[in-house]
Amino acid sequence: QVQLAESGGGLVQAGGSLRLSCAASGSIFGTNAMGWHRQAPGKQRELVAAISRGGTTNYADSVKGRFTISRDNAKNTVYLQMNSLLPEDTAVYYCTSGPNFNIDRYWGQGTQVTVSS
Repeated sequence: QVQLAESGGGLVQAGGSLRLSCAASGSIFGTNAMGWHRQAPGKQRELVAAISRGGTTNYADSVKGRFTISRDNAKNTVYLQMNSLLPEDTAVYYCTSGPNFNIDRYWGQGTQVTVSS
């Protein structure tokens, strides 16, 4: 079992930055891969970024060059640095984890990110 707790969401203007954090607790086998998904009204939930315990990363094309995912394995925490935010980044962001990149077994409660123009 893994519990995920997100923080860092909020309201920012276009061009601004936010840093999301997600602290995990529980089985180490459930956090080999950690990442972020997002869901906006009327849109399908999508992967934003993911990172393995070894540091391999995967980004959605829409956020490459603007977002950076990182993790601190000692703290069981994953971060998402979001720069140059756009109104289309507005969504609920969910922290996820699993035993590998193919399985998003655990989900956080979500944190709202709103980007105004």
